[in-house]
Amino acid sequence: MRSRRWLFSLLSFGVAFMPAFASSAGTDFAAETRAWQRERLVRLTAPDGWLSLVGLAWLEAGANRVGHAADNDIVLPVGPEHLGVVTLAADGRVRIALAEGVAASIDGKPLREAELIDDGRAPQPTTVAFGSASFYVIDRDGRKALRVKDANAATRTHFLGLDYYPADPAWRIEADWEPFVPPHRLEIGTALGTIDKVAVPGRAVFERDGRRFELLPYQEEPGGELFFVFADRTSGKETYGAARFLYAALPAGGLDKPGKVVLDFNRAYNPPCAFTPFATCPLAPPENRLDIAVTAGEKKYRGSQH
Repeated sequence: MRSRRWLFSLLSFGVAFMPAFASSAGTDFAAETRAWQRERLVRLTAPDGWLSLVGLAWLEAGANRVGHAADNDIVLPVGPEHLGVVTLAADGRVRIALAEGVAASIDGKPLREAELIDDGRAPQPTTVAFGSASFYVIDRDGRKALRVKDANAATRTHFLGLDYYPADPAWRIEADWEPFVPPHRLEIGTALGTIDKVAVPGRAVFERDGRRFELLPYQEEPGGELFFVFADRTSGKETYGAARFLYAALPAGGLDKPGKVVLDFNRAYNPPCAFTPFATCPLAPPENRLDIAVTAGEKKYRGSQH
């Protein structure tokens, strides 16, 4: 479970997960796609969305003095000069003791000390809030870090919007589902340079321009939708270079039987790393690098500086 904590973090705050749903008969495809894009924008630009991310600070064993002043062990980009001390114990548990007189809360309560539950141990990690900013602890392969957010971050207040290819029903593809029994293992690199191993329940196979392609998905949690991390010939040019994300509903007959999976590439979207250097995103594995230009979905963010 630990290997996919970065994925659970995406889900926990409802800012990256965009559920898939099939087009209803009689529903205008372009209008439905625009509605999905509006929802995507609302989630991304929320006060605690990925655009508010302003820092990622790795904790050292023992006491870590935290605050905005330069004499802290961890210098926050925003907040009180001396917020408090975050202690990483030998067993991996993390606690905070707030400095006297600091106006801050822990999970919305006026506590002065508390254990900080990280994003790998709970769907909602413990959040320390101060002014317009906050942080919580993330766990990445046993390493702990503070993920810092600020609702007034320049990436959020000066956001330039999202750009898309025109909605194209031809890129809403019904693929064949070929199950793997037992599931295969897939190695996925991350922006941190680590490798995560995930279980792949099968593959989605489709044809385009007379050629055969396949994509390998996995699930963030049991029973969840299929999650694809892919790249294509537009990557690094018209679209974000590292990967795009795509969700698909489970095949009607279940994962262990041959069936159909709808891949609506009009709903392919950028990972958080496309907007901020402080995210820890998965990268498209070699198996999911399509030798075709997928001219559908979200384009490269025009405000990207990395």
